[in-house]
Amino acid sequence: GMQSVRPAMRAAERGTIINICSVAALSGSTGAFAYMSTKWAIRGMSRAAARELAPFAIRVNAIMPGLIDTAMMARNPPERNAGIIGAIPAGRAGRCAEVAEAALYLASDRSAYLTGSEIVVDGGLSA
Repeated sequence: GMQSVRPAMRAAERGTIINICSVAALSGSTGAFAYMSTKWAIRGMSRAAARELAPFAIRVNAIMPGLIDTAMMARNPPERNAGIIGAIPAGRAGRCAEVAEAALYLASDRSAYLTGSEIVVDGGLSA
């Protein structure tokens, strides 16, 4: 995790940490207490680490995926996925490659001034 890479990144005098969170950390929800709690924890941890590590040129950001076509989505009851997709303005679940593109951007020098940021990849669900 972040604690284990910090010494190497400090020695290199730069680094980028990308945490995968969830749009679940942008609002409250019922029926998923443990899941929601962990996502809010990742969000807070990312923000705190961004402030702590910025003086060492280590950037910490989070990606907040919405419903993504993964094995986790496949485990949902079909009616649950249909309900979520119906609420997504883009009208579909996201693709893993779309989350990967956000990670590539955050890992690149094109995002050199981003730290403590959250990129939401949810087809407009949280808009």
